[in-house]
Amino acid sequence: MILEERYTLSTERIGEIADEFMPEIPFKEYFKDTAAFMTLIKMVIGLSEDNELCKLDEKAAKNLNQELYKDILPENYDTSYLNPGFMHEMAINNGVDPKIGQYLCFLSAELKGLIPYAFEGKKEIVTIYQELFIEIYNMITYSFMDGETPDPEEIRDVLYWFERDNLEIILKDRITDTLSPERSFIRDKIMSSDLTSTRYLYDFGEYITDNELKTAEFLNTFSSEEIEAMASTYTEGYRIGFIKASKPLDKKTTVDIRYCLGFERIVREAVKQFEKMGLQPILYRAASLAVVKKSLNRIGCYGAIPNRQFDYDHREDNALFLDSEYIQRRLDLMKNIYEENKELAYGYAGPAVMEVFGEDPFAPKACEHAMKLSDRQRKLSVELSDKSGRLVNEYINREERSFTIIAYPLPEIGKDYEAIFKDTVKINTLDQGKYEKMQQKMIDVLDRADRVHVAGKREAGNVTELTVELCKLNDPLHETKFENCVADVNIPVGEVFTSPVLKGTNGCLHVTEVYLNGLKYKDLHVYFKDGMVSDYSCKNFEGEEENRRFIEDNLLFHHKSLPMGEFAIGTNTTAYRMSRDYDIGGRLPILIGEKTGPHFAIGDTCYSHEEEVRVYNPDKKEIIARSNECSDKRKTKPEEAYFYCHTDITIPYSELGLIEAIHPDGSITEIIKDGLFVLEGLSELNEPLLSDNC
Repeated sequence: MILEERYTLSTERIGEIADEFMPEIPFKEYFKDTAAFMTLIKMVIGLSEDNELCKLDEKAAKNLNQELYKDILPENYDTSYLNPGFMHEMAINNGVDPKIGQYLCFLSAELKGLIPYAFEGKKEIVTIYQELFIEIYNMITYSFMDGETPDPEEIRDVLYWFERDNLEIILKDRITDTLSPERSFIRDKIMSSDLTSTRYLYDFGEYITDNELKTAEFLNTFSSEEIEAMASTYTEGYRIGFIKASKPLDKKTTVDIRYCLGFERIVREAVKQFEKMGLQPILYRAASLAVVKKSLNRIGCYGAIPNRQFDYDHREDNALFLDSEYIQRRLDLMKNIYEENKELAYGYAGPAVMEVFGEDPFAPKACEHAMKLSDRQRKLSVELSDKSGRLVNEYINREERSFTIIAYPLPEIGKDYEAIFKDTVKINTLDQGKYEKMQQKMIDVLDRADRVHVAGKREAGNVTELTVELCKLNDPLHETKFENCVADVNIPVGEVFTSPVLKGTNGCLHVTEVYLNGLKYKDLHVYFKDGMVSDYSCKNFEGEEENRRFIEDNLLFHHKSLPMGEFAIGTNTTAYRMSRDYDIGGRLPILIGEKTGPHFAIGDTCYSHEEEVRVYNPDKKEIIARSNECSDKRKTKPEEAYFYCHTDITIPYSELGLIEAIHPDGSITEIIKDGLFVLEGLSELNEPLLSDNC
């Protein structure tokens, strides 16, 4: 049966479900309401096919946007079919196995993920999910009407085999989106829309709030020259990153632009600037279906996040289908898809990321009824990450690709939004030469040291006590341990960093409060023994087990342990001053936050998969600390060399007691003491720290 016939038949049947008489059976309202939602999806596809979506007036477009996402929103989530807790209670109240409620909740989340596919008119993917919904509906309702109780394992089997059998369709669509500039839905919207009005934002199919609307409105107050300058900071950082790393930009054909809706004026200009470099932009949306999502990470282009608790509750929905057979099928499919697209993969230059910050802090609540990976599945998740990462690297050579990241605030940051935005623009364009010279003075001292001692400020409640082992220099005249990082791939300016030697790196890293990857951690302790995480704790939840699980899931990413992949000293005290002046320290992204104190990354080094690429500081010395004892296994035991994660944890200056370099003869050179730079030649960095507000 051809796709169009299948689509028509399934939409007609769902329309009948929404309207037909149904006896009083469990989950009756669930199926009727879900069928009504799928009818709305049908309407979106019809409008998309007829090119009518963009013709809706702003009020109608906004109403459609709200209708599509309303049941995820926090004010409606307590009684939403997308809430695992609510669906558990619904099953209990109906006297049926709670697993049925859990599986229907999973189905609801998958169907909600169809919204962007509907806007892009991807009928095949919508059709297979419509057919799945009908199959589950028939299985459950007919069982109840026959006086029988549905078997939850039979329902699970249907969902499991659906995800397995249709993986090729969804995965091929996703990978092709990330490689091909011909998939131009988002780019076309950006380049052709009237950006002087905010009406266009509703045409993407993402959830839209005041953040996106006010961002677009505010950017319309900037001149063309100012927009060009902001875009140039971003695109030139990307270009210079290739030059500094001696990577072949001229061989590349595409650049992967990732951003949050509202910044279209900057992105449109960036597209033009990248095209002048010979790079065709790829713009794809963040994944929304379980087989292609990466936990809580949104990779691509996206709008507002309707409800972070919903994301958190469904972060491990792949527990329903993750097993060894699934992994092998996925890897086989990935191999075939990348082989079909190997020319596009070769031309891929890497991501150019525009992050946002300022959202209200989110501290998740544990939901015992959400799907969770078993211990076995967590090991499989690590295995999949490793094997898929190595497979992708066969087609996209990490030694020839680069990236850049920049960040801007959202209106949600508060009443000082416009001032914070303009200060952020200034921070993104600080004098690199000035920082380069001061940072070199620090590196000169660190190059003569064997290790570094870092201590927290006890009176500020920070109990950090760490010794970081540094690599040895064989030729100090031509070699260095630390990279002098200004502002190219990693904007804004302001850090020196190294890959620590693991053996001899010991102690406790502590922060009283920190936001990592959008999640808040309270009183976080991470302990290291010979450079590997040996223990950890936080106080987010009442129970120790839930706290440990929170860290294992979101910092260790299911690994038993991770190495300290980076030690760095941030020097951007101007950014720190901004965070204190506006009281936004907890809302800064890692990108900026890591420059506002010493930070320690757990996971891979900054040179992951690029250890053989020779890198030099502006003083022409080669940075030799590009590996550690884990990544040294890349040729002999590649499955043990990389972890495919890297999370920076920063100690703010206000909680920092001491950073000192310890030399081979036991002598000590202090770099920072009581939150201030004391090394000769760095006093200018203290000026922002000595303001009354700091």
